[in-house]
Amino acid sequence: MSRELSPRLAEIVDALPLTPEARVLEIGCGPGAAARAVATRLTSGHIVAIDRSARAVALATAGSAAEIASGRMKVRQVAAEDYVREPGEGPFDIVFAVRVGALDGRHPGAGRRVLERVADAVAPGGRLYADGGRPLRGISLPPRV
Repeated sequence: MSRELSPRLAEIVDALPLTPEARVLEIGCGPGAAARAVATRLTSGHIVAIDRSARAVALATAGSAAEIASGRMKVRQVAAEDYVREPGEGPFDIVFAVRVGALDGRHPGAGRRVLERVADAVAPGGRLYADGGRPLRGISLPPRV
């Protein structure tokens, strides 16, 4: 599997306000290319990459053995609207998504549920970013209950 990012994904990863200690959640990780790129920028930080597709998770896991072994990356199969933090996950400083229908308006019902789940998963001041801006746009989260 190629370890190189497409120019579009490279631009998105470069736009994230990453710090070496950031705790990051990627929604809809696909084969894991962006998550791996994020993991290489972390030292004490960690990325959890999720996808609803078993095939995508298998590809991401297989292609990310070094990042997973280093403790900087974890991959889970779960739909974003069903995401709940597991022990040791988050709270997240940064959540990002690329081509996720629940966040680009294609599935508004699921989108509302994703925003609720993300709001529960972020640290105070944590932010959600999705593609569709230049190259990213920030998405407002509902208040925590």
